[in-house]
Amino acid sequence: MRTHTGEKRFSCSTCGKGFTQSQSLKIHIRTHTREKPFSCSLCSKGFTQSINLKVHMRTHTSEKPFSCSICGKGFRESQHLKRHMRTHTGEKPFSCSNCGKHFTQRPDLKVHMRTHTGEKPFSCSICGKGFTRSQHLKVHMRTHTGEKPFSCSICGKDFTRRENFKKHMRIHTGEKPFPVQSAVNILRNDTI
Repeated sequence: MRTHTGEKRFSCSTCGKGFTQSQSLKIHIRTHTREKPFSCSLCSKGFTQSINLKVHMRTHTSEKPFSCSICGKGFRESQHLKRHMRTHTGEKPFSCSNCGKHFTQRPDLKVHMRTHTGEKPFSCSICGKGFTRSQHLKVHMRTHTGEKPFSCSICGKDFTRRENFKKHMRIHTGEKPFPVQSAVNILRNDTI
């Protein structure tokens, strides 16, 4: 019955955090001990909870039990489906307290806040340049290593950035994603 009253009888001796159930405390203690008693039989990755192992196993089986009722896209976790649904509804529940800009995901808001604080937590170990996102640092490191992970299978040209690779591929495919105004319209507009 104490579970329903919200009384937190079980507390962590390391950090003092309280829990309503002893099982929740037991799982929490693993964050301090780094114990991961549930491990994947395929890749040996360890987990603190059996549910996390169950979700992880879907990466090996490609099982996606949660699917979007609008577009049919599948997801491994219900939370991922919930987040995806916002692309259809346009819901942006996370807003910036400084400028009022809204976001569909909390991590996006967290990164956005760095534009106000100037925080750049990811810095290059070679030149010291700072970045707001880890992915930006990863791409930057290629300027030092010379790595070019995107390679054109048609002409063999290599690229450090996916965007540049995709732009290059239009040369081969002939794709023109941006509509070009016809010469007639251009001439007509010039004479008006």
